[in-house]
Amino acid sequence: MVAHLHAGFFAEQQLKVFNMSERHPGASPLAEVVRVDCLVCPHRALLAEGKCVPGDICLIAQSGRQIDRFLRRNPQVAQDCLNDGFWERRAIAARYAPLEAVRKLPRDADEVVRRVVASRLPIDELDGYLHDSDREVRMTVAERIAPERLSALIGDEDYLVRLQAAKRLPHGQLRRMAGDPDREVRKEVARRLPPFALSLMAKDDDAEVRRIVASRMLPDDAVQMLADDDWLVRLEAVQRAPLETIAELVDDAEPDVRGAVRERLNDFLLGESQ
Repeated sequence: MVAHLHAGFFAEQQLKVFNMSERHPGASPLAEVVRVDCLVCPHRALLAEGKCVPGDICLIAQSGRQIDRFLRRNPQVAQDCLNDGFWERRAIAARYAPLEAVRKLPRDADEVVRRVVASRLPIDELDGYLHDSDREVRMTVAERIAPERLSALIGDEDYLVRLQAAKRLPHGQLRRMAGDPDREVRKEVARRLPPFALSLMAKDDDAEVRRIVASRMLPDDAVQMLADDDWLVRLEAVQRAPLETIAELVDDAEPDVRGAVRERLNDFLLGESQ
């Protein structure tokens, strides 16, 4: 008799067993596993194929982890979820749906969805997201867009967006950020500017920026940093300035600066005597 039972019978019985308990046996009292009624799921046929697991791999649960596991295993379903009413389902679907379908999406109201879209679009199609209202969308764009287009983000209101732009901006445009209002942005600019251009930042208000400048300057340009108020800036300058210009710091107020001057002078004298 069992042999004559329809295969769907077993699937239905399995659904009922899975839906008997709303809690995963191993869940702590504070961690409820999200379960749904598989009988109302339009994709319930996948259960019999082992392509979903209630409480773990599920598309209709309000659980990002379960949705992601489901669409990772069943990416052919993702395109159908791109206009879903649940923002997280749309965002996850945008990761797995075909690029052509993602490209045709209208601008989503949710910033998380827009971040995913911005991470997948071809770089020459990102201009529409350059001035998105969400900082992280703009950061995603700054990480991916063609470097020559980054100039549009130099004046962004958020320092993290400008920082990402400073990391990738072509050297020819980088000097435009030398006066950025944020210290972290200027530090990145100081790390990337060509040494011959660092004099632009020699008088920066922040000592940390000037230390980076002094550590990378051309030797002749480093001379101007020997009189800096910050002893760590002077220490960096002593390492790079021409030998004949550092002798006056042999009596510097800071022991480490004096030591660095004497070490360079001694190395020079020892080299001459050999």
